[in-house]
Amino acid sequence: MKRREIVRHIRSHGCYLDREGANHSIYRNPANGRCSAVPRHTEVKDTLARAICDQLGIPRP
Repeated sequence: MKRREIVRHIRSHGCYLDREGANHSIYRNPANGRCSAVPRHTEVKDTLARAICDQLGIPRP
């Protein structure tokens, strides 16, 4: 899955970019306060994309 697709999915469920780390972008879900790191690779493995969604408490893509 492309990084921009997972970021679009995360943002469509109300999450926002909290801060930029050295190699990751940290997204936060304001509904439940959970956060997750999204790597800055062009490709994100599907298993990692599902784990990110689980960490944020949003539906899987």
